[in-house]
Amino acid sequence: MPKRKLDPLPSAAFQILLSLADEDLHGYGIMRQVEQQTNGRMRLGPGTLYSSIQALLEEGLIAEVDRSNDPDGGDERRRYYRLASSGRKVARAEAERLADLLRVARTKKILGGDHV
Repeated sequence: MPKRKLDPLPSAAFQILLSLADEDLHGYGIMRQVEQQTNGRMRLGPGTLYSSIQALLEEGLIAEVDRSNDPDGGDERRRYYRLASSGRKVARAEAERLADLLRVARTKKILGGDHV
């Protein structure tokens, strides 16, 4: 099995996948969603955002969606993205990996039980 370009999954890419879990978004929408879902701890600049989107597209984890005929689509120059089924699987695997790390951190008394 060939090594994936996004293995391990960078945190910016993981946050982008999470941002697309519920709805299709354009770049600026992804930026706002990531900032919101991380309570402002992560702010993606345009360079990080669009290079991450490009890598996710190349890996088939997200797909560009045609919203040019959508009356609510807004600006026709905006590109919208959707989480692919393979992207959902990768996001789930990354979430499980992080959950395992949290369990170890709790066992080692590095992290208290008040965190997720």
